[in-house]
Amino acid sequence: MPPEEPADPTIIEFDVRTDEMLVNMGPQHPSTHGVLRLVLRTDGEVISDVAPHLGYLHRCAEKIGENVTPIQFIPYTDRMDYLAGMNMNLGYSLAIEKLASLKVPEKAKIIRVLICELNRIASHLVGMGAYGLDLGSFSPFLYAFREREHILDLFEDVCGARLTYSYLTIGGAHDDLPTGWTVRCRKFIDYLKPRIPEYHALLTTNHIFVKRTAGIGVLSKQMALSYGCTGPMLRGSLDSTKGDPAWDLRKTEPYSGYEEYTFDVPLPPYDTAPSGTVIGDCWHRFYVRMREVVESIKLVEQAMEKYEALHAEGEKVKAEFAARRSTLTPDEAKKADAALAELMKTKYSHRVEPPRTLPAGECYVETECPRGQMGFHVVGRPSKENVPLRVRARSSCFCNLSVTNELCRGCLVADVPAIVGSVDVVMGEIDR
Repeated sequence: MPPEEPADPTIIEFDVRTDEMLVNMGPQHPSTHGVLRLVLRTDGEVISDVAPHLGYLHRCAEKIGENVTPIQFIPYTDRMDYLAGMNMNLGYSLAIEKLASLKVPEKAKIIRVLICELNRIASHLVGMGAYGLDLGSFSPFLYAFREREHILDLFEDVCGARLTYSYLTIGGAHDDLPTGWTVRCRKFIDYLKPRIPEYHALLTTNHIFVKRTAGIGVLSKQMALSYGCTGPMLRGSLDSTKGDPAWDLRKTEPYSGYEEYTFDVPLPPYDTAPSGTVIGDCWHRFYVRMREVVESIKLVEQAMEKYEALHAEGEKVKAEFAARRSTLTPDEAKKADAALAELMKTKYSHRVEPPRTLPAGECYVETECPRGQMGFHVVGRPSKENVPLRVRARSSCFCNLSVTNELCRGCLVADVPAIVGSVDVVMGEIDR
């Protein structure tokens, strides 16, 4: 008989049981992304259970929405997902417009797409930078905020605010884009494009980052669907080679004219995925967001072209009406003014006035926000009033966070920041 091979001295197997401990992570822990408390049940370094505790940021937003007019509630939507305030503004505005059967001018739709995609880029930059910070890398955080600062400067130009905007409102946008704004925006986009490879070098292909995220917190498609996960959280678990749909509301149920834009929904598998990564792990959720930044840049460029063409056309139409007006009779001038007003209402204006009262009935609208599908349910009162009877919000972050226990079970304590960071939660949206 051949001699037995000696055991590898580097492999030592043992099983040491320790008493289970309950460990608090948060609500002030830097890796909990806000005032989130995680109670970890651990056996040594191994996690057996994670219980997220919410409510530390609760501001009664939904109940406030039932006591103020829709226009007054727009600033409260800013404070839900405060990293994507423009997207929150749009979601609630679309719900009220659907309830009131209000049609928004074409120019306003273009402004909404342009502004929301810029906000999506800014939101993903924060997600990327903060995720690097969670895993011990400080430089990506500085790089991300360097670029985000340019976007906030552009937002400050259009509405005067840098975090809570109240810019996209019921009927369109609060103001038209300032003169020369698209030129500055185009200059920023040209500046941003060459920076994308820098982010990939800093994190995406970084050996340490890959080791911390590859194969960690694997979320299967079935689990993502059963928990109601949406957005990058869901798309990071889909497999295009198996016929999984590119589930993005901007494609599947387009709103604000998204059907007129050309862009892709990035789904795994990726040719650039490092070895060790698994579809549905932390790395894939991060990479989906990085790819979405590139697609949002395409959308911003297309929206700027549409805006500039439509704005020039509108100015030409107004100039022609003004030149003709002096040659018209009073009756003809009255008809011409009515025709111009109708054109502005349907095409060339940045906003139309909303109705003074809400009709009876109810509506529900979901939009594709940076963290997933954000839905608003609004119920009008039977009597003619402008204060809704009921306002409810369906938070994408709430559903995404609910799967934390499943993802963390069996991992190490050091993996919890990597998993929670890949979920990319904003507590203001959860504690609404």
